[in-house]
Amino acid sequence: MNVGANPKPDRVAELQVALMLLTRLPAGRLKDEAPAMGATTWAWPLVGLVTGAISAVAFSLAVWVGLPPMMAAILALATGILATGGLHEDGLADLADGLGGGRTRDQKLEIMRDSQIGSYGTMALILCLGFRVSAIASYPDVIWALIGLAAASRAALPMALTLLPPARADGLGHAATGGALPQALFAVGIGFICLIPLGFGTALLAALAMAVAITVLGVIVLRQIGGQTGDVMGAMQQIGEVVGWAILIICL
Repeated sequence: MNVGANPKPDRVAELQVALMLLTRLPAGRLKDEAPAMGATTWAWPLVGLVTGAISAVAFSLAVWVGLPPMMAAILALATGILATGGLHEDGLADLADGLGGGRTRDQKLEIMRDSQIGSYGTMALILCLGFRVSAIASYPDVIWALIGLAAASRAALPMALTLLPPARADGLGHAATGGALPQALFAVGIGFICLIPLGFGTALLAALAMAVAITVLGVIVLRQIGGQTGDVMGAMQQIGEVVGWAILIICL
């Protein structure tokens, strides 16, 4: 290799690191040095595709053994949370506690670092999980919805990382920056494609609504804490998925 030459990106390694970052799933050993987190963002919707498929399998098995849709929905959601380690749910709770309990920027960021969950975080989790369980149990084409929304809700995160500055000089949000705009656009494209089996019009409406909701949250965190963090990314995924489910139900 010539001195100063850029090494060829290892897409398999980037996908492996994305799986390691966003899930608890086995991703195999890396052959060489791990790529930067920012280089893995294009693969985030593919990780969502995997976790969504796991939830879909759990739902199908639960219905097959005779459980009612509501119980099957709870098991599907629980399986997805186990696969991700509750990463995004934890981010939602931390952000809710920080924005709800802190008065200054520094206070909000400090509360978000606290591993203990407060009243705002608890309420946010209860409402979010309850909404998703109800939607999963109510939607007829639930298999494709679980897969598509899991991918699409993660597809917007690389764009948020590209457009929003990190709120801290350390942490996951700072470490994951550095992805290029083409990577973010590629991720958005994958996310949208994963929604198309639900119908093009429904996919387009859901994607637009999710983008608006995540953008609104981005504006809020930019004003209140100065940018994005890992918790913000988790909250954006959760908000995006909730809004996506809402659109699917409305379009029935």
